Amino acid sequence: MEPESGISTPSRNPPPQLSWVNLSRNLILAYQSLGVVYGDLSTSPLYVYTSTFIGKLQNHNNEEVIFGAFSLIFWTLTLIPLLKYVFILLSADDNGEGGTFALYSLLCRHAKFSLLPNQQAADEELTAYKYGPSSQVVASSPLKRFLEKHKRLRTALLVVVLLGACMVIGDGVLTPAISVLSSVSGLQVTEEKLTDGELLLLACVILVGLFALQHCGTHRVAFLFAPIVIIWLISIFAIGLYNTIHWNPAIVRALSPHYIVKFFRETGKDGWISLGGILLSITGTEAMFADLGHFTALSIRLAFAFIIYPCLVVQYMGQAAFLSKHPNCIRYSFYDSIPEPVFWPVFVVATLATIVGSQAVITATFSIIKQCHALGCFPRVKVVHTSKHIYGQIYIPEINWILMILTLAITIGFQDTTLIGNAYGLACMMVMFITTFLMALVIVFVWQKSVVLAAVFLIFFWFIEGVYLSAALIKVPQGGWVPFVLSFIFMIVMYVWHYGTRKKYNYDLHNKVSLKWLLGLGPSLGIVRVPGIGLIYSELATGVPAIFSHFVTNLPAFHKVLVFVCVKSVPVPSVSPEERFLIGRICPRPYRMYRCIVRYGYKDIQRDDGDFENQLIQSIAEFIQMEAVEPQFSSSESASFDGRMAVISTRTGQSSSSLIANEQEVFGVSDSIQSSKSLTLQSIGSVYDDENPQIRRRQVRFQLPSNPGMDPAVREELMDLIQAKEAGVAYIMGHSYVKARRSSSYLKKLVIDMGYSFLRKNCRGPAVALNIPHISLIEVGMIYYV
Repeated sequence: MEPESGISTPSRNPPPQLSWVNLSRNLILAYQSLGVVYGDLSTSPLYVYTSTFIGKLQNHNNEEVIFGAFSLIFWTLTLIPLLKYVFILLSADDNGEGGTFALYSLLCRHAKFSLLPNQQAADEELTAYKYGPSSQVVASSPLKRFLEKHKRLRTALLVVVLLGACMVIGDGVLTPAISVLSSVSGLQVTEEKLTDGELLLLACVILVGLFALQHCGTHRVAFLFAPIVIIWLISIFAIGLYNTIHWNPAIVRALSPHYIVKFFRETGKDGWISLGGILLSITGTEAMFADLGHFTALSIRLAFAFIIYPCLVVQYMGQAAFLSKHPNCIRYSFYDSIPEPVFWPVFVVATLATIVGSQAVITATFSIIKQCHALGCFPRVKVVHTSKHIYGQIYIPEINWILMILTLAITIGFQDTTLIGNAYGLACMMVMFITTFLMALVIVFVWQKSVVLAAVFLIFFWFIEGVYLSAALIKVPQGGWVPFVLSFIFMIVMYVWHYGTRKKYNYDLHNKVSLKWLLGLGPSLGIVRVPGIGLIYSELATGVPAIFSHFVTNLPAFHKVLVFVCVKSVPVPSVSPEERFLIGRICPRPYRMYRCIVRYGYKDIQRDDGDFENQLIQSIAEFIQMEAVEPQFSSSESASFDGRMAVISTRTGQSSSSLIANEQEVFGVSDSIQSSKSLTLQSIGSVYDDENPQIRRRQVRFQLPSNPGMDPAVREELMDLIQAKEAGVAYIMGHSYVKARRSSSYLKKLVIDMGYSFLRKNCRGPAVALNIPHISLIEVGMIYYV
């Protein structure tokens, strides 16, 4: 916190120096963004003219039509990436995060659109939740009330967001295929031509290598790949400038939109169909917004406006100038337009640049799937955090190999950049179309502007994107069906998982244990209370789950201290450590029953640092002391025994800590086994240690500080907590089997009994996903009839 206080105090340095520091930081980030964000967008010149003119437009292959095509590309680049994304969309960030999920998250917080079942009022107190203007001003908006009232409309909104996510996943399959195939096609221009089979084999080898390297992570991509993209941009700028001056300087006149009118006047319907190729000039634009979390809006704006935009415009201009004099060179227009002395260096840089572009889209796909999982819309997968320094850089092994198989299938199946381009353009334009719709809602509900302004924005950009989308949809039979098939498969998976998860949660909600029943049992709960802490995991944020009564009925013994743990996602990018834990009490003090809600944002990674138990004990101890001091918590005993909860900071080394922690580094399984009084458990632990010698953990022993003024009841409760921790910690989870009721419809039985059950069996178990040590895990079998 010290650096922040240093900035806020009056400084001797003049303000311009501070702004220069800020500018230099943004310039460095702009440099890094070239390697991560713009790899895909900057390699589009490889295939745009080829995809545009292959087809019926070959019949109109003259200078005026080529000028018109360049004019279309120029104005498309100006209106969509520059005007829509750089000037408008980059301002609609969610705590610095971008992408369709960021827009959806903002909407869920400013209006009740969220379908996540376990949200609480306490979540609205999060610092990140309050980002953006206050929502109180538009509380009475009729449009807002209408959307909140109809659940089907909120479900439709989620489906639209998921469709956008599925199209981004489709991009992750199609981008590597079209980029790598386009770059290696340069070998067809050389004197020693490769056969189509050899070219395909080379492309497949590069693709396998690209996906195989993903496990290394993208933390080195920014500085490692930025020079490649810069060399590539300098190359295409220089070649574009040379071609413009050398072949046809008159191309400059085509910057006038008058040439677009001429283009359509001459080509008619053929020109409209060719827009499916023109739109490839803006593929990769979505990455500017999606990767916003790794950079700043200013750095991305600087990089695009001053480097990417001029380089692309000059390159497209030069290629058009070359084609106006060589109309027969359409098939390999980019490579044919390269002056012969620099062909091989440019070819090598082009291949490397396409790999960079593919890398960025694959990373974005991992992020999207992680966000889908946080929304409860994707099965649990292994998420590896590849960087300790760059936040949000992740790798998902299962998804990586699925993407690789699909990309190879597309490359081998089509073997043609034009067909892949049809699919790729459609996927990108669908994402842009959905983003425009969500942005219009953000203008109304988040920015609190007039509906008229949002309608103008929506109509203007939907008209432009709608024209391109209609042209792309014409090409569904020629490869455009691929993103629809991919999206359909992923949408089915997402919907089945979301439906099954929601049904399971509702079953838990309707079958939770009555507090009256617990209070009637008394502090012993009518069972033997054994030493130790029992952490009972449940998705319920309130109440006692049915798993508890199921366990007690079958085995009448439970731990002396019980903590009901709920790990849940909230619609914010990340939750700070100070706000992660919500602690409360269930039943009166003698019962020793607590609730802990652990909150994560959609970008947060649950790290396995082995410190969860210690943070939990510290947090409960803090809560016990806070409850004794602050009357609003202790008053809950008389009114409701499952209501008031407090946010407890989990930062280590706090001066206000209720317990003194003595740390020592040990080799072992977990504190639970090390501190256990059971000889059997200790022997099991030692055997486990022999088999896993590399595991090094911190063993923490807690002590009470010497405080004579402490309330005896509080001291006793804290001592019980310490003794229970010494005795060991057990993790209790439900091993659930979800089945449809006999009275359910055939479709519901198909979705639950086959689809959802299949996904549950083949995804990562909840114990693995929550980093629960297997040796301390107790699973309770339960059948859910939903």
